[in-house]
This record gives sequence, C-alpha cells and structure tokens, in this order.
Amino acid sequence: MLTGLLGKKIGMTQIFTETGEVIPVTVIEVGPGYVVQKKNVETDGYEAVQLGFCLKRTGNHVKQNLPIKGHLKKAGLESLPISHFKEFRTGLDVQLEVGQKITCDFFKEGEKVDVTGVIKGRGFAGGVKRHGWAGQPMSHGSMMHRRPGGTGASATPSRIIKGKALPGHYGNTNMTVQSLVIRKVDIDRNLILVEGAIPGSTTGIVEVKKAVKSKKK
Repeated sequence: MLTGLLGKKIGMTQIFTETGEVIPVTVIEVGPGYVVQKKNVETDGYEAVQLGFCLKRTGNHVKQNLPIKGHLKKAGLESLPISHFKEFRTGLDVQLEVGQKITCDFFKEGEKVDVTGVIKGRGFAGGVKRHGWAGQPMSHGSMMHRRPGGTGASATPSRIIKGKALPGHYGNTNMTVQSLVIRKVDIDRNLILVEGAIPGSTTGIVEVKKAVKSKKK
C-alpha cells in the first residue's frame, strides 16, 4: 500500500470539540498528487511509486526545466504544474497506475501520521538558543552569562570530544514529528487539520506519512 503524500503547510489555527475543548491544529494542503513513475523489483530492485505534487501559485506559472518536462510528458502529465517529487515505497500488491490522481481522502479522521519537513534556518546560533543551555549567572561580576565556558579535556586527550554541544549552525535540516492525530479532513479543498505543530515555515513542502508507531502514554 501507499504510505504517504506530499503537502504544503498553510498555517495554524484552532478548532473546538463538542465539549468545548480548544485544540491547536496545523492546516496542510495535501494533494492532489499524481503518480509520475512506478518502480518494480525487476527493473529497479524494489517496489515504489514516485508522486508529483501540484503547487498552486498566484501570478507566475510554476517553472519546470527540460528534464522535468520530459519526465512529466512520459507520464502524460505535462499540462500540470507539478514542481515537487517524492518517492514512496510500496508493496507488491499496490493498485496504482501512472497518471492516477490521489487526493486527501487517502487519510481518515482520527488517524495518526508522521510529518517531515525542513525546519526554519536560524544561521549561526549560540549554545543557549541551539541546545537550550540554562546559562551562567546574570549577576554583576560573572562575565560569562551565555558563553560556553571551559571546553578542554586537559592533557588527555588534549582535544574537544567529538559531538560536544557547542555554538554553530542551527536549523535548515529535516525534522519529523511523529504520531500526530488528524482532527479533520476537508476533501473539497484538499486540506487536513493535524493536531499540534509541524516543522517548517508557512507554504513549506512537507511529507505526510501514516504513523509507524504510537506515542507512549
């Protein structure tokens, strides 16, 4: 079976349950996705499908280079503004054909999903922001405050141990949030409302997959 779809992060809002409970949710535009390519054991060594995501833009048309145009033409999808591609592993019995359209009804309300996206880039950051250090005393005379402090390891091994938490580049990396509950599915607008926050900035492309495990209670 297919395990996930590509989507676009729209933003966050809140919904109310029947008991009046407020639940923060993230709105994700999921699909429509199109099967651009199928891979099988005989030719590729594994079973998978490549999905293309139609990114709706106002004003300028989605730009596609010649390799992408040729790839889409082979699948009969050259007229669609497909700009993002993602390969999903499948089983041997998957019933999908090249050019097939997949919408957000792929997901169901109450289902748990894993969402992967690129977190916001924050450039060079100190240890307090990057790793959540508590910091040194803020009183007069400390002269340390947010600085790392001593990092040496004496004469042995006379170097900083690999993996030590230090200031450096923060963000702009892939991150996955697991086991988020789908609170609502809007088939007419291809939207799903996922409880909680997901990685990435607004309009960022995310990967929504069926959860591989449940949260521990």
